[in-house]
Amino acid sequence: MPDETDDLQSSYDRIAGEYANRITGELAGKPMDRELLTRFVDQTQGKGPICDLGCGPGHVADFLHQQGATVFGIDRSAGMVEQARRLYPHLEFREGDMLALEDDAGTWGSVVAFYSIIHIPPEQVTDALREIRRVLKPGGLLLLSFHVGDEVRHFDALWGYPVNLDFIFFAPATMEGYLREAGFDVIETIERPPYPEDVEAQTRRAYIFARKPEC
Repeated sequence: MPDETDDLQSSYDRIAGEYANRITGELAGKPMDRELLTRFVDQTQGKGPICDLGCGPGHVADFLHQQGATVFGIDRSAGMVEQARRLYPHLEFREGDMLALEDDAGTWGSVVAFYSIIHIPPEQVTDALREIRRVLKPGGLLLLSFHVGDEVRHFDALWGYPVNLDFIFFAPATMEGYLREAGFDVIETIERPPYPEDVEAQTRRAYIFARKPEC
């Protein structure tokens, strides 16, 4: 049986340079994303480092840094980590797997996971969220984003490169259920329609603020 995580990693390694060229400036055209990320920083000031989990080429981490946050990035793809280090040498980026994080329990202040949960099969989503909860400090905040729906979009090629990628969509109520099952308190769920086609793929988006209980 093929290892889906290896497919994910090798696919993103192949497209990392092109992904960085196309995606790193995307927040300029996404005012709601900027607003939510700024709000996230405001709510987590002084509570420990923020992890940008599934950081890709590092642009979200850099935006958080620009808002005054102490932030580091983790991505499964070595190619993405290389791009992030090249683009944002003032920040820390390293490889890691959200299903098996190397960090000790209770060491992260908060987590932003923008569109990284979309590659986790539904039967493993709760495990991934439990692992995030494990490394968070009590009271730690999570901001999770994903595509809204009940489909899986498979790509064998992207931007002219061969890949083997599944983009998994989730209903917000389903993701809220996963979060509660993993031990999070769901604070707020926000949805929006897509921005124009020249800004992003034409999918509805959801953002969930959730918190690890204090005890």
